Amino acid sequence: MAMCGIIGVMDKSRRTMDGSGIRQALSMMNERGSGEGAGYAAYGIYPDYRDCYALHVFFDNIRENKPALDAALAQWGTVEHDEAIPTYDQPNLRAAHTPWRYFFKPDATLAPGSTTSEDDIVSALVMRVNAARRGALIFSSGKDLGVFKAGGWPEDVADYYRIEDYEGYTWLAHNRYPTNTPGWWGGAHPFNLLDWSVVHNGEITSYGTNRRYIESFGYTCTMFTDTEVVAYLVDLLVRRHGLDVDLAVRALAPPFWKEIDRMPDAEREWNSAIRLAYAPAMMNGPFAIVAANAEMMVGFTDRSKLRPMVVGECGDRLYISSEEAAIRAMEPNVESIMMPAAGEPVIGRVAP
Repeated sequence: MAMCGIIGVMDKSRRTMDGSGIRQALSMMNERGSGEGAGYAAYGIYPDYRDCYALHVFFDNIRENKPALDAALAQWGTVEHDEAIPTYDQPNLRAAHTPWRYFFKPDATLAPGSTTSEDDIVSALVMRVNAARRGALIFSSGKDLGVFKAGGWPEDVADYYRIEDYEGYTWLAHNRYPTNTPGWWGGAHPFNLLDWSVVHNGEITSYGTNRRYIESFGYTCTMFTDTEVVAYLVDLLVRRHGLDVDLAVRALAPPFWKEIDRMPDAEREWNSAIRLAYAPAMMNGPFAIVAANAEMMVGFTDRSKLRPMVVGECGDRLYISSEEAAIRAMEPNVESIMMPAAGEPVIGRVAP
């Protein structure tokens, strides 16, 4: 069994859909999970605060730990609004943390150091808060998006947050089967940093190399799972280094050298350059990954396709999933189904 179930859906026209469909689709892949983690990410759900960074936080003890985070945020910017994320008790889900959300505007004149970019400020804030391990974990930090995750089965996690109350134009979802890392709320997918969210099926066997590489750029890995590194690698290559997403995917899952050697001269030259420049970012192991930001959704597998990935389209909607059944649960009349070749990225973009 190729464990973990992933699915993403994007409406290219930005027409929103509530979370009931993605809940149903993810529950179709329950045999891929173990009940130790599931989660959802949605884009376009906070139109009233679209100019703020929506910080989703797990508090261990809110009375003890929230004042410290409030003080830290006041040192880095302004909180426009904060509140408990609405949750609803579920008989099969034990609430291990208190989910909270802040709508935050960073201020370069207040932020420590010389950082001026808003994204850099929020990224540094996330790293500092999570590395401190003082009973607060920021697990979602982008604009007009939110991650909702917990330890439990997909239906229980969806009902805990009442996912159907949210309307988004892009959704990612994940049903976890933890193998090498603990089943805990922070380790559930999706993983997020700023506008990028990631769901992943498989194992990154190059985790040690990838982690050392990403931490050399100031990222701090604190969540005990390889998928955290994937989210940070995507942020580094696309946001900080300015690579187009197709080149970023080519850096993370490049062709084998024997394939590069057979390419035409120009193609061989730039593929070799990408592979050499980003050798420590190359991910090994069996994996299928779906990542999204506000403008696009991309899916890709390892170079031998040791984990499944199925793509469907219907009208303006693009679906990427571990299984065709999950896509058909959302869209019974899906117009086309395809299975991309190993390492071949599938990229969909929303309308401007």
